[in-house]
Amino acid sequence: MGKLQIDKSLPSYQAGPSSINFRRKPVIIIVVGMAGSGKTTFLQRLVYHTQASNIRGYVINLDPAVMTLPFGANIDIRDTVRYKEIMKQFNLGPNGGILTSLNLFATKFDEVVSVIERRADQLDYVLVDTPGQIEIFTWSASGAIITEAFASTFPTVITYVVDTPRSESPVTFMSNMLYACSILYKTRLPLVLAFNKTDVAKHQFALEWMEDFEVFHAALDSDNSYTSTLTRSLSLVLDEFYKNLRSVGVSAVSGAGMDEFFKAIEASAEEYMETYKADLDKRREEKQRMEEERRRENMEKLRKDMENSKGETVILSTGLKDKEALNETMMNEEGEEEEEEEPLEFYSEEEDVINEDEDEEVARFSF
Repeated sequence: MGKLQIDKSLPSYQAGPSSINFRRKPVIIIVVGMAGSGKTTFLQRLVYHTQASNIRGYVINLDPAVMTLPFGANIDIRDTVRYKEIMKQFNLGPNGGILTSLNLFATKFDEVVSVIERRADQLDYVLVDTPGQIEIFTWSASGAIITEAFASTFPTVITYVVDTPRSESPVTFMSNMLYACSILYKTRLPLVLAFNKTDVAKHQFALEWMEDFEVFHAALDSDNSYTSTLTRSLSLVLDEFYKNLRSVGVSAVSGAGMDEFFKAIEASAEEYMETYKADLDKRREEKQRMEEERRRENMEKLRKDMENSKGETVILSTGLKDKEALNETMMNEEGEEEEEEEPLEFYSEEEDVINEDEDEEVARFSF
């Protein structure tokens, strides 16, 4: 793994430890989506829109397996971790190589946060592209580390890109909504649904299904399978989930819906400051409290041990020497038992007398 490479398009600063001071700007936009949903193309449109609108943006690529990027990245994981070398070195497949590359990059992510923190006054948004295999980022330890590192320092919003033409099927639509719900409760961050490819299929049907479950049930009437029955039940469960969810229709090809998308991002950032940050601070304080209690318990245990030893030298037992001594004792006992079990042999005087003929035969075979 090489040294973290930072793009020099902005003034360079020395990377240092992340500050504990929270900043309202820039807003972190983490783009996730199923494979084939147009996630990378959508991020390319976001980059073009920020440049055309004089919005100060910063781009981070976290996909180590992408061959070419249609946009320029200020920080690229491929400059730090070689995906194919990771596969060869650890004998991994494609998904394992992506996950391991992301894990290695997460060990240096404090440098990324430090760089963004030092340039915060020059930035409005930080656009983050994630691996195409959505589960590698959303359900891995490295994905949680990266998300929490961002959320603890800047307002962070998750954007879930939905393939609108494929979601015209009620069952596929419900699968996307379930995954979006899981991401919301996993990250505990504001979530914006971006219905992509509206130039191919309009997203009004999805909005109607989210607002009125009876319309969604009507779309399922033609299907009487077990899957449709389960989907109908889940729509009632997710009805409350839809109420607090922001959704916009966008087109990565034509650029439609970009203004509405950034308005939803700004509203989500305000919601983050009002609601999510308080919950994040509460969880952080709880974690610090538990860490402090654990440290206090260890110190109390150490104090009691010192009182019991009365300042004398204490030999700490690792269990290895005791185990060796126990094995040696057991071997000695087994040897003594074998000696006791050996029968006593009695020799008569006649047996002790060796025949001269036998001596001659023994002499023949002596060397």
